[in-house]
Amino acid sequence: MASVVGTFTVDPRARAAAAKRRNRGEARTAWAFVSPSVLIILGLSVVPVLWSLLLSFQASDLVSPSRWVGLANYRTLAADPLFREAVGHTVVYTALYVPLSVVGGLAIALLLDRKIRLIGLYRTLVFVPFVVSAAAQGVLFSFVLDPEFGAANSLLHQLGLPAQGFFSDPSQALYLLVAISLWSGTGFCVIVYLAGLQSVEPELVEAARIDGAGRSGVLRHVVLPSLTPVTIFLVLFQAINALQVFDLVFVTTKGGPLGATTVIVYFIWEKAFKSFTAGYSAAAAYALAVFLLMIGIALQVYQRRVRR
Repeated sequence: MASVVGTFTVDPRARAAAAKRRNRGEARTAWAFVSPSVLIILGLSVVPVLWSLLLSFQASDLVSPSRWVGLANYRTLAADPLFREAVGHTVVYTALYVPLSVVGGLAIALLLDRKIRLIGLYRTLVFVPFVVSAAAQGVLFSFVLDPEFGAANSLLHQLGLPAQGFFSDPSQALYLLVAISLWSGTGFCVIVYLAGLQSVEPELVEAARIDGAGRSGVLRHVVLPSLTPVTIFLVLFQAINALQVFDLVFVTTKGGPLGATTVIVYFIWEKAFKSFTAGYSAAAAYALAVFLLMIGIALQVYQRRVRR
């Protein structure tokens, strides 16, 4: 049925066809703008991921022709004591770094969530270490913690304390890496928690105070429950960063001394570019990826249960 507009009759089918042509034209224009980004994403992320997955089932040195070995790389990985040591070091690093950075970030955020003089400066000083690259941090602390010429041992000498091995001591090196990471990574937690504290309902805080709750009661029953989504995000974010730590290790210790700081990602790099066993390295990388996926799923399930 045709509709009449003024003195002209418009066919609905013609109008629909014109709309389809217009939509197709808009779609072509949109794809013309989006296609460069899509090609970059495919070329730099999706294709390497699929290629490394295939590589994990092969014996390859990235130079000579590869050979299909199936699950042999994964079976060798499960029995490799060096890989187990790297996993252990990574777990220790993560178990220390994640809770200390999150709890420390919350404590500092609570201290900075007030209106005092120069509060903006204090917040900036806390956040500045986070924007310093891990390579720069590694170079800085390598000089400071040098066993022979570093400022740290010089200070200990002035205090009458014995000199320390620091990065050359297998019993200290991993914990020093945790401390350096806390110096830089806690600032991110502080900023995120400060943003989360702004969303806490003042009415809930006031009601809790009227009911007789003190500072600890307000913190426990009002502030912390309101910050649960923020805490889950930070735990996930910091855990992923901790499990993927590499650049700080590469700059400072290179996995030493005696393999005391060899973490999973450094193990992957070492097998790929020093031992030239790229297939074995890819298998280790996918083992790490599966573990990260499991952590993400577990935290998402926990967050849903908390919301319910």
